[in-house]
Amino acid sequence: MCLYKYVIIKKYVDYKTTLIIIFTKNQNDSVLAQHKGSSFTRLVFSKANNESRQKLSRSSSERPRPPPPSASSEMSEHQSEEVQQIEKLYEFSERLNASKDKSQNVEDYEGIIKMAKTSMKAKQLASQLIPRYFKFFPTLSTEAFDAHMDCIDEENIGVRVQAIRGLPLFCKDSPDIISKIVDVLVQLLNTEETMERDAVHKALMSLIRQDPKASLTALFTHAGVTPTTDDQIREKVLNFIRDKVFPLKGELLKPQEEMERRITDLIKQSLEDVTGGEFKMFMDFLTSLSIFGAKAPQERMQELVEIIEGQADLDAQFDVSDTDHIDRLISCLQLALPFFARGAPTSRFLNYLNKHIIPVFDKLPEERKLDLLKALADISPYTTAQEARQMLPSIVQLLKKYMPARKTGEEMNFTYVECLLYAFHHLAHKVPNATNSLCGYKVVTGQPSDRLGEDFSELNKDFTERLTTVEDLTKTTMKKLTQGMTEHNKAMSAAKTDEEKASVKTKKQNTTTGLRTCNNILAMTKPLHAKVPSFIGDTNINLSWKEATKPLPSAATTTIGGKRPANSNTGSGNNVSAKRGRGSSGMSNQLVNKAFQGISSHGGGRGGNRRRGGGRGRGQGRGHW
Repeated sequence: MCLYKYVIIKKYVDYKTTLIIIFTKNQNDSVLAQHKGSSFTRLVFSKANNESRQKLSRSSSERPRPPPPSASSEMSEHQSEEVQQIEKLYEFSERLNASKDKSQNVEDYEGIIKMAKTSMKAKQLASQLIPRYFKFFPTLSTEAFDAHMDCIDEENIGVRVQAIRGLPLFCKDSPDIISKIVDVLVQLLNTEETMERDAVHKALMSLIRQDPKASLTALFTHAGVTPTTDDQIREKVLNFIRDKVFPLKGELLKPQEEMERRITDLIKQSLEDVTGGEFKMFMDFLTSLSIFGAKAPQERMQELVEIIEGQADLDAQFDVSDTDHIDRLISCLQLALPFFARGAPTSRFLNYLNKHIIPVFDKLPEERKLDLLKALADISPYTTAQEARQMLPSIVQLLKKYMPARKTGEEMNFTYVECLLYAFHHLAHKVPNATNSLCGYKVVTGQPSDRLGEDFSELNKDFTERLTTVEDLTKTTMKKLTQGMTEHNKAMSAAKTDEEKASVKTKKQNTTTGLRTCNNILAMTKPLHAKVPSFIGDTNINLSWKEATKPLPSAATTTIGGKRPANSNTGSGNNVSAKRGRGSSGMSNQLVNKAFQGISSHGGGRGGNRRRGGGRGRGQGRGHW
């Protein structure tokens, strides 16, 4: 079938000739070149109407023409030469298209390559023809590709865009060069021209649709970090993957399971040196894949946790002065929580916390302590009995540190106590008899670890006294918070400007969160006064920095010796996905602030839903998370 048709129409007006040239192949492949002037001649090339061309040519010769100007302009000569070049290119293309053995038409293809070094319009047309017949002339591949690349380097954007559009055609029948073409297109992502950038995006998407495995493999080589990595280009690649590839994963990743597994491996290879934001982007994409979906087995959840563990640097010796490491550890813990809720093991994180972090807790920066305790509280429902037995002594030790033995006038950090009581309940629920030697309880399970023959009465007395002191302080603070809420309500009624209303609204939110903290503390201390206490093992206690969730229909506590609920070891995922609070904004009311100073970040605090930026500084060690 003929690809090109041409009819030549020439019209002279006032001895000046202006050309508008339109080359038409089909609806999706056209080049339009225009020269503006006082009048115009339209040239439409059409191969299918040879007779019309001859008739029109005869008619033109019979029509009287004005004499040419005495001195032809340089523009007219250039236009004439350009028309000849275009006609020549179409002749080459027609012969190649008609030939049954195109490899014999070497001279025609060489002619096309030569024309790619002439006029602008010829370069545009040659940029279509070079890749179209590329596969038939392997001996000319280097020369042809170089000529095409010269067109991409042209100053004229029309030539560049047409050459970029032609790049995927090189790979249509030569998939072995996909990686080379992807490399070229990746370098072009850095362009500032919108039209050119769009052409690059479309060319890359065309390649990914042609061969997703080879194209994505080549693309992801630029997503990782090497000594020669250009950070600006790498950023463009990551943006392209996020904005263009990820949204179309269902269309592009076929066959689905094979390609999802392949892209998972590619992402793993790209995580050697990433920022916190980049890591979260990749994790969000991985969790959107069907192989990690709702029906994925526990092994897949473990795979995701292992990826997160790699970012958390759990094999590194902890340096208490390395705030970036603790930030990264806490952020990774938060990322891993949904996978712990679905059965992934928590042991590596807990072992690291227990061995390296908790022993130096006092030396941590103040702003990191609350983050860590919140992370401990969040992870505690998903521990195994063995992990709980290992962690419980450290938690009890911290509890005794932050629960005053008596009213000494020192301020109590209410949020610290809330976090530690929550973790204590969930761990003790897994191994209740471990509390006998830690808190002086008398829990009977029939196991040697009950240690019922030993006297731990002094421990029990000290622990219950601390619980009583905490309850007294909490009730006193609740009265002050309630009084503060009344004052806030009055202030809201009196507020006139939007700023005043916003300020009062923030204070009310902080006070509300403070009251929730106090209520949680009282709910958790009450069942601990008995010799055989009840340990809370479900998620009915909604931690104060999380949004309120509807309570579960099951009982709030489990009595020791009673049957353990089926979900007691894994907990519920409700709190895992709960949205974090509103950031660290302390209470403005001076009375409440003084009585409740320890809750300075109770409104959500650091480490809520905010991921720390930064991360591993590419090529220079890790930056800030």
